[in-house]
Amino acid sequence: MELQDYVRIFRDRWRTICATTVVAILIALLVTASATPMYRSSSRLFITTPQTGSSDAYQGGLFSQQRVKSYANLVTGEEISRRVVEKLNLDETPRSFASRISASVEPDTVVLNISVTDPSPTQARRLTQATAQEFVTYVSELETTPGNANPPVKASIVDRATTPAGAYSPRPVRNVLLAVVIGLLAGCGFAVLRDRFDNRVRSEDDLSDATKGAPVLGNIHYDKKALQAPLIRDLGSHDPRVEAFRMLRTNLQFINVDVTHKVYVVTSAVPGEGKSSTTCNLAESLASSGDRVLLIEGDLRRPRATEYLGLENAVGVTTVLVGRVTFGEALQRAGDGFDFMASGRVPPNPAELLQSTAMLAVLREARALYDVVLIDAPPLLPVTDAAVLAAESDGALLVVRHNSTTRDQVANAVARLESVGAQLLGSIVTMSPRSKRASSGYGYGYGYGYGYEPESGGSHDSDLERVARQ
Repeated sequence: MELQDYVRIFRDRWRTICATTVVAILIALLVTASATPMYRSSSRLFITTPQTGSSDAYQGGLFSQQRVKSYANLVTGEEISRRVVEKLNLDETPRSFASRISASVEPDTVVLNISVTDPSPTQARRLTQATAQEFVTYVSELETTPGNANPPVKASIVDRATTPAGAYSPRPVRNVLLAVVIGLLAGCGFAVLRDRFDNRVRSEDDLSDATKGAPVLGNIHYDKKALQAPLIRDLGSHDPRVEAFRMLRTNLQFINVDVTHKVYVVTSAVPGEGKSSTTCNLAESLASSGDRVLLIEGDLRRPRATEYLGLENAVGVTTVLVGRVTFGEALQRAGDGFDFMASGRVPPNPAELLQSTAMLAVLREARALYDVVLIDAPPLLPVTDAAVLAAESDGALLVVRHNSTTRDQVANAVARLESVGAQLLGSIVTMSPRSKRASSGYGYGYGYGYGYEPESGGSHDSDLERVARQ
């Protein structure tokens, strides 16, 4: 991974990083609030040796420095703890009390610091003073050899234990700052791991790898208004979503330029990719450019195009295939733009009907009468219907939902098309972020992330649109 990859990850997943940091702070605050305040009292001891001259003083100082390092370990031992527990009649074991004692040596000195923590500041002072006194006695006993009245090393209390003014722990500020650092590091690590293991299509490179280099023909940005107005016929002529389908129409015109009558299957890898609404809007956009367009609802399992267009579904593909009506009798006019053939009644054997000779005859007749025929087919992975139709057409257009469809699903869909000898002409991205700097990275050539409407509308807009369609 390069630096720009990390920048993209942090930009795309900043919510994850912030959420992890907030959780770490909340945990730190909870632990801090639930922790029992502990107070620490300290006392300082000075270690000396008797000397008679300057040479003895120097040697005694070195001896004391060596001794004091050992004393720091003895202070926290069970012998000192046992003596303090017995002296003060404490209700705890020597080992438990020893865990609350700490000792340290000031560098290059013979000064020994002894500290004891306790929930009570008064008791902390009392315990520290008792520990220091018992250690002074213990050093005297330990260093006195048989036959000598005076020990060669002496420990003296130079700073008596005092009552601590504030709690030693917990430390709210320190804990929060530490939680911020840990939260940011954990959030960044989690964001990188999640990005590495995230298999969803989130960029043009992801889609290109999964489709083996098939071009991205269109990029339809997410628009919350699409839930109430899924068709572009209900939008203004300069709406960004309308412009996106015009760009898709332009790119599609460069596919099979030598073929005058084209049949395309519009499908997806899995349901919920926006396939049917995309097909309806593409048909609308193609028809507005003057092409004779036919939209066939080839999804004989869960037809949706009829609902979007507000047309009847009683007569359609299935009734034509069984010979009840002719091709022309099954056609409906979708507004003033293009012709539409509904799916008809849902049959028990959709796959068999779509690969029948009658269906081939329908496609031949449609190709002869129209410039562009679009077939709204079912998803590729759940059923084989779309692959069967794509094998009998000029190729398939794969609708891929940004940040939802996985690369494995796209790759498997492409493999399904290849298994029947069908050609993937390109892909159409739906519901991608609108920002130009968004993580989709599909490039400026595949859709605008902004509007570019006239500064003032004219009274001849409808006339201009009518002329453009002629």
